Amino acid sequence: MAIFARATTLELETGLNAADCSLECKDIRPPESGLVMARGRISGTGKPFNLGEVTVTRAVVQLPDGGRGFAYLRGRSQKRARLAAIADAHWQSLNARSSVEKHLIEPVRQRLSAEKKKRNAEVAATQVDFFTMARGDD
Repeated sequence: MAIFARATTLELETGLNAADCSLECKDIRPPESGLVMARGRISGTGKPFNLGEVTVTRAVVQLPDGGRGFAYLRGRSQKRARLAAIADAHWQSLNARSSVEKHLIEPVRQRLSAEKKKRNAEVAATQVDFFTMARGDD
């Protein structure tokens, strides 16, 4: 679900088409947007506090064969949430799983990995090494 939530609308559409997955489905819970409270912790382990609200869109669909898919993602793209739910439903089907992994999940994973490497390289380029020189007291 995390990969589907981070995929773009274009990646979801092209991946599902390449995997030969039908977009036909019944909306169990049509895509809808709302707010959720984001929580944080001081220093990552301290006492939790309310950080603020985040916009989230969710969708639940059912394929003609009865398989259900779920999607929760940040933002307001109802089309993307519905496509992510369709992708989740097809991925849960044993018949379509390998095709969905090959044509949708792997390309998204590769893009996310490339973005992470680029971000890490940009951060590494600005890294400063501090060191202390010892005084030469003889």
